[in-house]
Amino acid sequence: MSRPLRIALLAGELSGDILGADLMDAFRARFPDAIFEGIGGPAMLKRGLTSLCPQELLSVMGLFEVLPRLWPLLRARKRLREHWIKNPPDVFIGIDAPDFNLALEKSLHDAGIPTVHYVSPSVWAWKKWRLKSIAKGVDLMLTLLPFEAEFYQKEGIPVAYVGHPLAEQVPVQIDQEAARHELGLELGLPVLGVLPGSRGSEVKFLGESFIEAAKQVEAQVPGVQIVLVPANEHREAELKKLGLPSHWHLATAQAKKVMAAASVLLVASGTVTLEAALYKRPMVIAYRFSSLTFAIAKRMVKVAHVGLPNLLAGKRLVPELLQEEATPTKLTEALLPMFDSSVAHDLQESFVQMHQMLKAGGGETAVNAILPLIKEN
Repeated sequence: MSRPLRIALLAGELSGDILGADLMDAFRARFPDAIFEGIGGPAMLKRGLTSLCPQELLSVMGLFEVLPRLWPLLRARKRLREHWIKNPPDVFIGIDAPDFNLALEKSLHDAGIPTVHYVSPSVWAWKKWRLKSIAKGVDLMLTLLPFEAEFYQKEGIPVAYVGHPLAEQVPVQIDQEAARHELGLELGLPVLGVLPGSRGSEVKFLGESFIEAAKQVEAQVPGVQIVLVPANEHREAELKKLGLPSHWHLATAQAKKVMAAASVLLVASGTVTLEAALYKRPMVIAYRFSSLTFAIAKRMVKVAHVGLPNLLAGKRLVPELLQEEATPTKLTEALLPMFDSSVAHDLQESFVQMHQMLKAGGGETAVNAILPLIKEN
């Protein structure tokens, strides 16, 4: 290709930012002059993404939680659609954020722009009606999990299983001592890492319960060190308003380091639970939506588990507490057994197997799958 490769990328939240950054690295290894533009987080911006819209706008979850941002989201999607139709990239890659990306992908596909969706929507669990729109608007689906690829193959939708780049980046053996040194933690005392999510809605629904549960754990586990992990400065400000003990450790935007250092993790459901499994840490998973969103979702979801480690294992490896179950008392009751060394040992064996399964090349495999779309144009 005589001119620089132009790649449009759109990642709606921090977990997508990790995938986007890995993908950019893999493209740059082959096309050093490649140009990237779209929406991304700090890792993608650091790698040279030209931002067309702040990522924070898309960082919302739930059927009704999105309503206050609906018009700004629709305007942003319209601007992006018009921009890329007028200035066609060689390929558009939507990373997760299916409610935003799938409609955009359909418009760009209809305009003759190759489209890729990276991270399968949970159509195998619910929203199977989305399959028709995916088939019409997505030239290639990239999945992180092997059973997802099998699902799309059966539906006749072009798909490639690429594994998760975190499985390539996270070592199988974790240096817990080094991570504790870096965070200024006592080496011989237990550590509870508290990760209440990257979205404002997650902090709104989970923040208070997570903080109270951590206080209860602190009262019952001798010497435990509490490390709270706000995803960014916005989430830090929101969490501080809930009232934090002054002796707790704050590790803003240092999730990986805290997962390496922790004995046990309390995490909001999402990609971070998979990352926690790669760090081989016992965890309790929790999530809350608005009551109306949860009532509708409960009728539609067709799987026994929501946490990614449990989905991958096909059984309940770690506790999941959803909606009214995610109270401080129940979270504490689930967390306390996780500090038992025998529990940690058993989980570690399962997580090592999971880690090996997810090592499928990540960004490099994804680029190999995407290139035929570009070469045809």
